Order: sequence, then structure tokens, then C-alpha cells
Amino acid sequence: MKNIPRIFVGDDINPGVAIPASRDVAHYLGRVMRTRDCLVFGGGNEYSAHLSDDNKFLIIGDKTQHPDPSNNITLMFAPIKRTDDLLNMATQVGVAKFQPVITDRTTAHHINWERMKKIVIEAAEQSNRNSVPEILSPIKFSNLDLSNVVFADERAAYGKKSDCEIKNTRSILVGPEGGFSDAEFKALDAAGACGISLGATILRAELAAAIAVSKILG
Repeated sequence: MKNIPRIFVGDDINPGVAIPASRDVAHYLGRVMRTRDCLVFGGGNEYSAHLSDDNKFLIIGDKTQHPDPSNNITLMFAPIKRTDDLLNMATQVGVAKFQPVITDRTTAHHINWERMKKIVIEAAEQSNRNSVPEILSPIKFSNLDLSNVVFADERAAYGKKSDCEIKNTRSILVGPEGGFSDAEFKALDAAGACGISLGATILRAELAAAIAVSKILG
């Protein structure tokens, strides 16, 4: 199956059916990749498929044995200027859901979320996933339940120690380019949220998100 194009077609896939192929898909297979064969995926499953002779349909074949490498982690993050890079990298490491969080220092308030959905679809296609992560509607930091939150704590780069337990964690919070505000740190500490170190250096927000997910996966 190596080097065969992979296309996300939604979560409801059944062998033997014909799914309408968009012009972009038909062009990509026939003109760019110069093939009629592909793999289609969604909902955690992957199937063999081929483009019909009239270029209008994808004919679904048998289900493959490829397991979905995605995980069940929810990444809560402050939108940033390079949100597309953050979503791309986090999708590649298997994140199941994205929860945008508006923090005190969030400056990126006009994200094109429809474009972001396309970013995560492309990242899922390229990273051999069988599922596409869900992007939830943005919420305010003040509306988060902080009592069970694990968060990337940049204070650890300046010597703050943490011995909290992150085993079985299923969600993690990362801040914006400027980090969490003093008020937000105070709220996180007061709620008993678990701050974890991402190393001795201050990372770009998009890289911090990917590393934070990798860290709680162990």
C-alpha cells in the first residue's frame, strides 16, 4: 500500500458502494498522482478504492488491515498566528479533538476554522491516520473546568518543579505565544491543575503543543 494516495471521504464508508468524487479528487488522482487506485478512510477504518472510468465516483473495495494509529487525546489550545502549523503537527501525533481556548493573551481572534478543517484533513491523509480530529467551537479560559487539567507550564523552564501524576491523562492545555497570564496561572494553581515541563527552553506555541501531547502519551 506504500505511496498509494489516501483520501478522507467521511465516517460512513461501506464496501461495494460508489461515492461521488469531487473534481479536485479526480484531478489529484488522475493528473497529479497518475493513478486510479487509492485508499479511502474515515471513522477509524480504511478501504481500498478506485476512480471510476468516467472520473465521477470512487468505487469502494475491501477494508484493509491497517489499524488507526490515532489516540484519544483532546488538545486544548489558545489560537495563535500559526494555528495551521499547530493543528498540522498535533494531527500528525494522533490528537482526537481540538478545543480552542480564548486566554488573556490570545491575539489571534479571526481564525478561518473552515480552512483549519481542511488542514487537519490533509494532515490525516498524509500521516496514515484512519480518522480526522474534530475541531470544537472556541470557549473562554474562564469557562474551563481546571480541576483535572494538565497544562504545559512554561514556568518549569525557570526551575519550577512538578511531581503531579499525568498517567491516563486524556486532555492537555497549552497557552498562546505570550504564555498564560499571572491571573491564569493563579487560577490553574488554585484549582490544583497539573503543570508539566516541556524542557529547559521556551518553545514556540505550535511546537509546544505537539511535544506536550507526545509527553502525556509517554
